[in-house]
Amino acid sequence: MKARKIILQFICPDKAGVLSSATQFLFKRNAFMTEVSSFSDHDTKKFFSRIAFEKEDKSDFDLGELSNDFEEELKEFNIEGKFFNAEEPCKTVIAVSKVGHCLNDLLHRWKIGSLPIDIKAVISNHETSKDLVEWNTIPFHYLPVNSDNKEEQEKIFKDIYQDTGSELIILARYMQILSSDFLNGLDGQCINIHHSFLPGFKGAKPYHQAHERGVKIIGATAHYVNDDLDEGPIIEQDILRIDHSDSPEIMQESGYDIESAVLLRAVRLHAERRILLNGLKTVVFS
Repeated sequence: MKARKIILQFICPDKAGVLSSATQFLFKRNAFMTEVSSFSDHDTKKFFSRIAFEKEDKSDFDLGELSNDFEEELKEFNIEGKFFNAEEPCKTVIAVSKVGHCLNDLLHRWKIGSLPIDIKAVISNHETSKDLVEWNTIPFHYLPVNSDNKEEQEKIFKDIYQDTGSELIILARYMQILSSDFLNGLDGQCINIHHSFLPGFKGAKPYHQAHERGVKIIGATAHYVNDDLDEGPIIEQDILRIDHSDSPEIMQESGYDIESAVLLRAVRLHAERRILLNGLKTVVFS
């Protein structure tokens, strides 16, 4: 595949000379680097980097050739690297239940061209958002879920994701717990928005939990999804100050804005290839 603007992400054991070798590799191919970010984790002894580049003469690179040469020439560093076309939007499937504020914001940003994603489908266990989604000429898939059909509906969900060639699932207040079978092979590809400042108030009704504890701050957390409920690597968070007079319903309404904003920032970071997984944490080059 040919591309003009490229993003390189890589992870490797932390070792002297790795960033110099990577930049020299690009320099030899007439690459003009527009962004270089890196991080050495002294706990895990790993090195993380993101490099954005293009040719000085604005001509194309061959992504396959770059990837093969990079792996061969820097094999001494045991690098896990990937090259992305920076001008190609991230193919995305969104899942939502009844509450649509996060979906509405994502659709608006996508519609005006301010979010680098390509929405291939919207999946829901309710029909609440059907008219809005189809008005935006996006395929809408109604997949109601119960204890009898969960496995079958998850298979349809995952087939839609794979058949559309998508790279990202956004759980925009999708109130279903996804199974281990569904999540298999989706590390770093599924982002959830949880309406609390994790690791506090996991699971259902976090605003009610917060009210019962009398907290003075509520929040929202966007994280990658794994097998443990609300335990995946955190990408982005924000908070909002409240007081003793706020009911769970007021907290919920107040939280809509930060939930939408936090999810939007997380999706943008992912789509711009600014996030690298580091065990149960993330490295975010914002």
